[in-house]
Amino acid sequence: MADGDAGLPLAEPGLWVERVGARAFAAGLPALFLDRDGTINVDTGYPDDPDAIILRDGMAQVIEAANQRGIPVAVVTNQSGIARGYFGWDAFAKVNGRVLDLLAEQNAFVDMVLACAYHEAGSGPLAVADHPMRKPNPGMLIEAGRRLGLDLKRSLIVGDKSADMEAGRGAGLARGWLVDGDASTMDGLSVLPLRDAHDLDGLVTAIQSL
Repeated sequence: MADGDAGLPLAEPGLWVERVGARAFAAGLPALFLDRDGTINVDTGYPDDPDAIILRDGMAQVIEAANQRGIPVAVVTNQSGIARGYFGWDAFAKVNGRVLDLLAEQNAFVDMVLACAYHEAGSGPLAVADHPMRKPNPGMLIEAGRRLGLDLKRSLIVGDKSADMEAGRGAGLARGWLVDGDASTMDGLSVLPLRDAHDLDGLVTAIQSL
């Protein structure tokens, strides 16, 4: 697994865990979990060019609301492009750094980044089917919960795919927001749509009430 400070893949070549910044949190807080590509930034397929990164409207506001509330923010992202050989961890780091820089320009800050590169279509040691850290499995959320001492049941997740919501459900979360999705209930996880400014306001209000 990646080193918690440097964010470099070490013992497990397909995992990245990076503690961003130095904000300290009391144990037992909920967190705001977000997928990255397609949720925080516009999805470009397999992003490997930091200059091509564009933030989605409103997501910096959502993250800033969590910052102001003192809620940890964790990005949990599948990165099968690494397993497929499209780019490496160095390109991932540059793209991810660009995402974080663009957020910071809007006064929004992430506290932890977790990424899973394992995929059944990969090659070599990254060719792993159904890795416990890869969404829809909840491993990345559980790992963040362990490292940050989180109350997962009170935490929220935002994503653009059903796999994000399934990961939230598997980690015991009760609420999720699906970008351009529909309202539904998934075995105890209440899924709300994130389509417009009204939905964004509802998400911000939910964060402020944690």
